[in-house]
Amino acid sequence: MTSKDNVAIGLLLSLLESRYAIRVLWALKDGHPQTFRILQDSVGRITPNTLNTRLKELRAAGLLTHGSDGYLATPMGLDLLKRMGDLAAFANKWVASQAPAKA
Repeated sequence: MTSKDNVAIGLLLSLLESRYAIRVLWALKDGHPQTFRILQDSVGRITPNTLNTRLKELRAAGLLTHGSDGYLATPMGLDLLKRMGDLAAFANKWVASQAPAKA
């Protein structure tokens, strides 16, 4: 990896490691718009202030937009979500590896 790649990855990870940022994006992975309230319910346990902050940050980063029907991922956001698609398969494999061995 080049230093340019490292900078780009660092910037993206800095955005995504903000509390609930990935969960907000993940809630929009199906491509359907969600209102603020539905999105808050989809993410779970997120305060309105935190959700508002994450939405502003993700919109400024070009990953989300707000249309007449609610919030939705932009083409760039959908591209990121597509690339994160293997996360579910990995998560299931990881959880299975964490289970204690059955005797």
